[in-house]
Amino acid sequence: SFCAGGVPSLSYQELKELKKTNVLHIDVRERSEIDRFGKIPESINIPLGELVEALQMDPAKFKEQYNQKMPSKSDPVVFSCLSGTRSKKALGFATSLGFN
Repeated sequence: SFCAGGVPSLSYQELKELKKTNVLHIDVRERSEIDRFGKIPESINIPLGELVEALQMDPAKFKEQYNQKMPSKSDPVVFSCLSGTRSKKALGFATSLGFN
């Protein structure tokens, strides 16, 4: 299940289309889930419990830790998890931190 700002949920096909643009896909599942179920191509894994801290990091530290350029507050970001519950929470966190 996927979440995008303004759009409550996306289908996998819609996500695939979005990934052709410069959207950043953040998977908020736990690392153990990624190990068990696999990584989604071109996604970055930031477990939900780390997300608030990650989105407030120094950009250089973010890049070092997640091997990806830190999103700016205006960059398009999509969150995903297993059932949609955590991605909705992630969206709430990002919005409260000023991401649009």
